[in-house]
Amino acid sequence: MKQLGTAILLLFLLAGCGKQGNVVPYVAVNLQLQLNDPRYSQLRSIGSAVAINGYGVSGIIVANTVYGYRAYDRCSAYEPEKRCAVTIDDNKILVTDPCSGSKWLLQDGTPNKAPAVRSLKQYNVYIDPSGNFLTISN
Repeated sequence: MKQLGTAILLLFLLAGCGKQGNVVPYVAVNLQLQLNDPRYSQLRSIGSAVAINGYGVSGIIVANTVYGYRAYDRCSAYEPEKRCAVTIDDNKILVTDPCSGSKWLLQDGTPNKAPAVRSLKQYNVYIDPSGNFLTISN
């Protein structure tokens, strides 16, 4: 009986370790950008990035990197409950959380400067065969 109690206690402890607190919330995203639109035409060049408001948790950042197109939620992955929107640095390589000073790389969303330890929330990106439309979704 004692072993059963120990096993149940261990099970509860292990289940508690798997909790994912402090993450950017899920928000449905299905957005299509026309790359010929002047607001997004700069995305045809590698090393460019644009911020789009009104989608995701705090907006979306789309970047054209050497690894292809990437899309991230602008909600900072550091203390996401504050919903602080990251901003694109002038070099278009990093984004910065103005609330904490954390930085992330646009090429893959990984943290570049503390206190951030989690990557930015990334969305799926699909470019149509014509190369004129970019679809962002989750």
